[in-house]
Amino acid sequence: MPDLVVGVDGGSSKTDLVLADTEGRLLSWVRGAGTRPHTEGMQTTTARLARLGRRALAEAGLPETAPVSVGAYFLANVDRRAQERLALRQLTQLGVAERALVRNDTLAVLRAGAPDGWGVAVVSGAGINAAAVHPGGRSARFLSLGDITGDWGGGLAVARAGLGAAVRAGDGRGPATRLRQELPVHFGLDSVESVALAVSAGDIPMTALHGLAPLVFATAVGGDAVAQGIVERLGDEIVAMVTALLRRLRLLRTPTPVVLGGGTIQNDHVLLRDHIRARLSAEAPLARPRVLDVPPVAGALSEALLAAGAPAAAQRRLRETAAERKPPPLLAGNG
Repeated sequence: MPDLVVGVDGGSSKTDLVLADTEGRLLSWVRGAGTRPHTEGMQTTTARLARLGRRALAEAGLPETAPVSVGAYFLANVDRRAQERLALRQLTQLGVAERALVRNDTLAVLRAGAPDGWGVAVVSGAGINAAAVHPGGRSARFLSLGDITGDWGGGLAVARAGLGAAVRAGDGRGPATRLRQELPVHFGLDSVESVALAVSAGDIPMTALHGLAPLVFATAVGGDAVAQGIVERLGDEIVAMVTALLRRLRLLRTPTPVVLGGGTIQNDHVLLRDHIRARLSAEAPLARPRVLDVPPVAGALSEALLAAGAPAAAQRRLRETAAERKPPPLLAGNG
């Protein structure tokens, strides 16, 4: 009988957990709420991950007590070694797998897109982060605590910038933009000022603004200069992260894979991709950027299979399946 493995990509807005076996068969794929230990606490986060794992076993027709050989958990907002150790300890106590591994979610993108296991990875989903691994094993990352550590980017930042620009256009502080007409429709309101007031009053959760990001991208594609400026700002921030990591690991003079993942990059936003490539070609000409062509959870699965001693054929089979399979929806209350 092949062993069971679990791969987890825990992002800020959603968590993907895939149950597979060491022959490369995908048994179930479940999606739950985001990984937010910085706001909800690690105990809440790990308990939710354990429940998600039990749901995956049930959907595969297996008992909740079925042993999982390896669980590879790549989690957003787990940015420091102490956090990784805490998450590992709690997941182990919860019995999620005979052997659990905990890493930051950026490394799932690197594992999925750079088979040799080294290079630079950027995740731009609801938030943004990046990390790099040197061929010799050294690594570099960012503190990534939000505004207080100078972080900007991801879908939520794009959405907030779009809303702010639209309000400024209305009160005379900024240039005219189609965002004034495009954004309030998402919430069924009549103006961006009404959206801002609803967020301030708590009637619209701040995290719900993430849904405005696709409208900012679409408005940019339509030629709106303000929206284009926001998209280019995101591209500039991604390039700044990549070049900083290359410099810190002394890889600027080495051809280096740069894997770009997360919804704001992988969702066919050509304007953003082209801007990133143009800036990188000027500032780090030996960087080799590529947009990830599989869900980031494929990287977590690859790590789990590697740790379980699965053959390379199983890894290829599972990667192909993950690329072809449509991810499940995030249902209300799924945890």
